[in-house]
Amino acid sequence: MAKQKKKDNNIVTNKKASYEFHFIEDYEAGLALEGWEVKSIRAGKVNLAESYVFVKEGEVWLTGCHITPLNTASTHIIPETNRMKKLLLNRNEINYLIGAVERKGLTLVARSLYWKKGKVKLKLILAQGKKVHDKRAATKDREWNIQKQRILKGNHR
Repeated sequence: MAKQKKKDNNIVTNKKASYEFHFIEDYEAGLALEGWEVKSIRAGKVNLAESYVFVKEGEVWLTGCHITPLNTASTHIIPETNRMKKLLLNRNEINYLIGAVERKGLTLVARSLYWKKGKVKLKLILAQGKKVHDKRAATKDREWNIQKQRILKGNHR
């Protein structure tokens, strides 16, 4: 029997987040989306770079996630590209996240969007911001790893 190739379910990843934050815990959240948004996400017209997750009145929201509408899918409505999207989480998870954000001073970060059983899911990270010296150390480590790979390949300068 031939092995089936596992297809990539990842839609978009916020690469800047790993540079800015120390990750503590991750959660999976659903999103309350409109039909045109799902079609645009399926076409890959989404950007998480400037997105921000916050807690308001006992609910968790995603804002700043830019979804570009398709011309064919949004003819009968007026799409709002930066609309706030409600995140769908368990009540116990929401209460824990509220406590962590308000009492411990942690931040909620949108890490990536992906498909799971035909639904769009958001990987939500509970994180702590890095200090400037931490960012410098991370950059130094990354550059050293690249240099090591060059030396091992024999392509050093």
